[in-house]
Amino acid sequence: MSSHKLIILSFLLLLLLLLPRASADCVGGHDDGQAVRRNHTEALRYKLASIGSVLCAGAVGVSLPILGRRFEVLRPENDVFFMIKAFAAGVILATGFVHILPDAFRSLSSPCLGEDPWGKFPFAGFVAMMAAIGTLVVDTVATSFYKSTHFDKPKLVDEEASGDGHDGHVHVHTHSTHGHAHGAAAAAPSLDMSVSDLVRQRIISQVLEVGIVVHSVIIGVSLGASESVETIKPLLAALSFHQFFEGMGLGGCISQAKFKSVTTTIMMMFFSVTTPIGIAVGIGISSIYEENSPKALIVEGILNSASAGILVYMALVDLLAADFMNPRMQSNVRLQLGAHVSLLLGAGSMSFLAKWT
Repeated sequence: MSSHKLIILSFLLLLLLLLPRASADCVGGHDDGQAVRRNHTEALRYKLASIGSVLCAGAVGVSLPILGRRFEVLRPENDVFFMIKAFAAGVILATGFVHILPDAFRSLSSPCLGEDPWGKFPFAGFVAMMAAIGTLVVDTVATSFYKSTHFDKPKLVDEEASGDGHDGHVHVHTHSTHGHAHGAAAAAPSLDMSVSDLVRQRIISQVLEVGIVVHSVIIGVSLGASESVETIKPLLAALSFHQFFEGMGLGGCISQAKFKSVTTTIMMMFFSVTTPIGIAVGIGISSIYEENSPKALIVEGILNSASAGILVYMALVDLLAADFMNPRMQSNVRLQLGAHVSLLLGAGSMSFLAKWT
C-alpha cells in the first residue's frame, strides 16, 4: 500500500509541475514590482512557519492514539477513546462535505473552463460518488481476499490470536461422553472473528490514509504556491487544527490495526510529512504555478472530488457506523451521548474553520 501511495503522490506532483500558466482572462493583474517582492518575502516567512506548524500538529495528532496505548485513558478499549475517535470522525466528515467537495465544485464549474462539457454536467459530484463506490469495492474485495488468505492457514490464525503456538491450545475433557476436545479447535470461530476484525482495521487504516494524503498534497501545494499573506495566515491555523484531528482519527485506526512497529512508523511518518512536502513543492513551483489555469482547475477539481468521496465513505461507514453499532456502545447510553456530542463538536469545529480554508 505504501508503494501505491508514493505512486499517487509522484503522479500528482508531476502533473502540478507541468501545469501551464493561466490565460489572461482568468488571472488578475499584479501590483508594482517592489510591492510584489515585499509581499513575496513576507509570504515566504509564513509558508516556512506553516511547514513546521503543520508537521508538528500532524505528528502529535497521529502519535497520540498509538503512544497512548501505554496510558489507560487513551487505550482503544477505553470509553474515552470512542469519544475521541468520534470527534476525529466528525472532523474528517466535515472536511469531505464542507471543505473539499465545495472546492471541487468551484474548480470544475470555474468560468476559466469551457461550458462544454464542464458547465453541463456536475462532474464533482459524479467523481465523488464514483470514488465512494470505488472505495466500497476496494474495501470489500481486499477484506474478502485477506480473510480467505488468513483463514486458509490455521497456523496464522493461531499466531495472531495467541502469539504462541501453545498458549491458545487447551485440552478439555468431557467425562460424561468420554469425548476429547481441544480448546484451540473449539475456539476457532472466535479466533476467525478476531483475525477478521484485525484485517478489517488494517484495510480501513490504509484506505483512510490514501484519502487523507490526496487532499493533503493538494492543500499543501495550494498554500505553498499562494503569494497572498491574507490567504496564508488563516490557512496556517486551520491546517494545523485539521492535521491534528485528522491525525488522531487515522492514529486511532492504526492503533486498532496492530501493525508491526516498522509499518506503523512508516504510516505515521507518511501522514505527517505529506502536507509539509506539498507546501515545499508549492513554494518551489510558485513562479510557474497558476491556480486558475484550466489544467490546474481540472486536476485539483477531480482529485478533490475523489478525496471527498473517499473521506465521506470512510467517516460514515468505517469509522462512525463501526463504532456506533458496536455492542459496547449500544448497551451504554452515557457512552452514546458522549460520542454523539463529540461527533457534533468535531463536525461543527471543522465546518467553522472551513471558511478560512
